[in-house]
Amino acid sequence: MAEAEQDDGLEIGGSTEKLTDGEKGTSRGSNNSFTGDTQVDKYGFLGGTQQSATEEAEEIPSDVLRQRELKWLEMLKSWDKWMAKKHKKVKERCQKGIPPSLRGRAWLYLTGGKAKKEQNRSKFEELKNHPGDPKWLDVIERDLHRQFPFHEMFASKGGLGQQDLLDVLKAYTVYRSEEGYCQAQAPIAALLLMHMPAEDAFWTLVQICEKYIPGYYSTGLEAIQLDGEILFSMLRRVSPVAHRHLKKQNVEPVLYMTEWFM
Repeated sequence: MAEAEQDDGLEIGGSTEKLTDGEKGTSRGSNNSFTGDTQVDKYGFLGGTQQSATEEAEEIPSDVLRQRELKWLEMLKSWDKWMAKKHKKVKERCQKGIPPSLRGRAWLYLTGGKAKKEQNRSKFEELKNHPGDPKWLDVIERDLHRQFPFHEMFASKGGLGQQDLLDVLKAYTVYRSEEGYCQAQAPIAALLLMHMPAEDAFWTLVQICEKYIPGYYSTGLEAIQLDGEILFSMLRRVSPVAHRHLKKQNVEPVLYMTEWFM
């Protein structure tokens, strides 16, 4: 199974399980410390705006969402077959939108994280239990409270969400000790944890860093600097005036494109 899925990450530039209502308005790993008048929207954000009648009216009809869930469950059940013979259809369904209840599972499959996880059984536990490099641990711990502080998973210091985030980021520094930790990895890991367990989030993060944007989080940020030069070249072709102005002011691409790219 793992061998067959080794290269099944999606290149993009059935079951009758009931899922539609079960996960709406919840987030995995919440420490359930919010009570009383605390308003949490359907995405898990405290005081979020996804509570209004207007927002609810704009949602996908439940019967349509249910049909999409069933289609995705069938795809995930026979993932190798779909990726080998119906790759285009998988892309089309991604573009329509992955049902929220299956988003975490779908991301794990689409990135190839599931295959990576199966090839490295118990590896995450081993990495999680490793003491880690104190240098990276100190930086990671100082970053924890900055990640989605108004989300129910990460609002409480030392809560389960922050602990999972620490485990995932520390595990990556042990897994890729030559790279260590980059602050831009933290919000990605936190977002993944909103949709999946820590182990799945770890292997999905590994795939993102190694397969989809390799070099973006390396010490010298070589890949993002290269992409910055490409962006600057495109700007010169599309908008010569803007290109000349930025160049005259000595504004390097890395100064404004890291927020977009990372």
